[in-house]
Amino acid sequence: MRKLIEFDDDTFDKLKQLGRDRMASLQELADEAFADLLKKHGIPIDLKDALRKSARLQGAAKQDSPAPKRARKRGRKS
Repeated sequence: MRKLIEFDDDTFDKLKQLGRDRMASLQELADEAFADLLKKHGIPIDLKDALRKSARLQGAAKQDSPAPKRARKRGRKS
């Protein structure tokens, strides 16, 4: 999907220089920046991240809830 983002001249020049220094395209810099922003706010970036987060939440929920009580087996008295 394509979207237009407007930068002021100074910011754009700095981004172009950063891209040259790191041998990365402006798209790669933008991908990295948006991935960091999503991570900062706890939003999974891809399916793998979503599954990790889900597993972590389920593990935490199991630790927080008390273990279910087991029924005692009563044997016959002789």
